[in-house]
Amino acid sequence: MSDDDHRCILVTGAGRGIGRAIALRLARDGFDIAVHYHSSREAAEGVAEEIRGLGRQARLMCFDLADRSAARAAIEADIAEYGACHGVVLSAGYHSDAPLPGMSDEQWDRVMDVNLDGFYNVLRPMIMAMIQRRRGGRIITLSSAAGELGNRGQVNYSAAKGGLIAATRALSVELAKRNITVNCVAPGWIESDMTAAIDRESIKQTVPMQRPGQADEVAGTVSFLCSDDASYITRQVIAVNGGLY
Repeated sequence: MSDDDHRCILVTGAGRGIGRAIALRLARDGFDIAVHYHSSREAAEGVAEEIRGLGRQARLMCFDLADRSAARAAIEADIAEYGACHGVVLSAGYHSDAPLPGMSDEQWDRVMDVNLDGFYNVLRPMIMAMIQRRRGGRIITLSSAAGELGNRGQVNYSAAKGGLIAATRALSVELAKRNITVNCVAPGWIESDMTAAIDRESIKQTVPMQRPGQADEVAGTVSFLCSDDASYITRQVIAVNGGLY
């Protein structure tokens, strides 16, 4: 890839789990990576070192997705120093589960702030710079099976992830003529810290493939959507869920 073809992708929540797998896969695909994290600096530094070991550039970005002013300041400073990113993968997520009658205001607000407001907080300061770059781009959000089906005990998470799907589709229409594609990946049960407590027997009963998915399987889908082969794919929600629905 020549200097003129330099392309960097911001991956939120890139220090662990699905975000880490996505960041490393995209680095193997030839992209430089802006490694976002909020609290796990050591993990993010480890991912950045792995990316550099693959021959790509990596830099760290730290901010809370729910903190609009902090996100804007960090992103604007990054653009001023490095220029516009080619793409963004919004992979960071947060859940705090409870039946709605027993859910606290804090549980509702934090889940919505990170998962749905984070979409605005990250993309609002990035999009104009991507447009002005005049070279197209990729935006990929990560929703969830909960955002399409709804999950018991996850009304807040389901609402946030469902809203993320709608926002993704609307944004894709706004950016299509700019050759910036906007798509969503909706994982099902993926082996991660967030799903460690799930009973494996219940997965066998509900998932036709009878196993949880792997982070690398989600990363492979994101990789395709970031590739040149996906240049005419936008406004789509791709489920990676083993046939759950």
